Amino acid sequence: MMQTSARLLALLSLLQMRREWSGPELAARLEVGSRTIRRDVDKLRSLGYPIQAAPGVAGGYRLGAGADLPPLLLDDAEAVAVAVGLRSTAAGSIAGMEETAVRTLAKLEQVLPERLRRRVRALGDATSAFAVDGPRIDADVLATIAGAIRDGERVRFAYRAKDDSATRRRVEPAAVVHTGYRWYLVAWDLDREDWRTFRVDRIAGRVGAAGRGTRREVPGGDPAAYVRRAIRAQDSAPVPGRVRLHAPADAVARRVPARYATVEPDGDDACVVTTTGGWSTQFVVWMATLEIAMDVLEPLELVQQARGIAARLGAAA
Repeated sequence: MMQTSARLLALLSLLQMRREWSGPELAARLEVGSRTIRRDVDKLRSLGYPIQAAPGVAGGYRLGAGADLPPLLLDDAEAVAVAVGLRSTAAGSIAGMEETAVRTLAKLEQVLPERLRRRVRALGDATSAFAVDGPRIDADVLATIAGAIRDGERVRFAYRAKDDSATRRRVEPAAVVHTGYRWYLVAWDLDREDWRTFRVDRIAGRVGAAGRGTRREVPGGDPAAYVRRAIRAQDSAPVPGRVRLHAPADAVARRVPARYATVEPDGDDACVVTTTGGWSTQFVVWMATLEIAMDVLEPLELVQQARGIAARLGAAA
């Protein structure tokens, strides 16, 4: 049988592991009687641990939250995991967290047993990490979003899209996903009545509360998988081609089928033709056969294709 001090630590570790335990469950895990469990709970309470108990058959013990709660009890694997996480955070993508992570790690290493301190230092000496030179996010923004998800609250924020256009969004946040490089918010967009993913680094300014919301489950039930699909869909989305023709829009529209491209006026004597799907080399060749002076606008790859075709034709003349 364990000594009293070791049993108290084991009991505390079990209470931190799960939200609630019944008395018989704790007694079975520690191989003692229910009366011993009650005495040990009283001793932990005297040390400042706010352990709550519910009487009856369905009752049990749980470790409550409190301002005077003593430090968490970590086993060897948990202590090493926390230390590794802090080292990663020191080189991470959350702005302002580096110094805090280093300070916390220093405090943790001071209280680690020598055997664990050696393991953590060995791991730190043997590994390296790239400094994050990508998008950085505000820790307060991330914390506000996480709190809204926890409490089922709506939020509003200013958002800068990929094309730099600015919008105001009202959403019911459902999950935050970290890809290892970027942070994404998965949320129900109240104005568009659909699911959306937002890059957290593109949220401008503060995130404001917008009242009570509805708790929603991300489509498919897996936020990380949802973000992965959204990123892949965005990366594979067709990129339209755009050219400016030096002719009135109504004259060009008669020669360009609407199912292939749209024609919009650009002044009285010019218009912009945009493909309805993705661009192709055939598009710029088609526009050239109209025998109208043109400027290839975008994307850059289409501009380069047009220059290459013009150079080859010029060399053949």
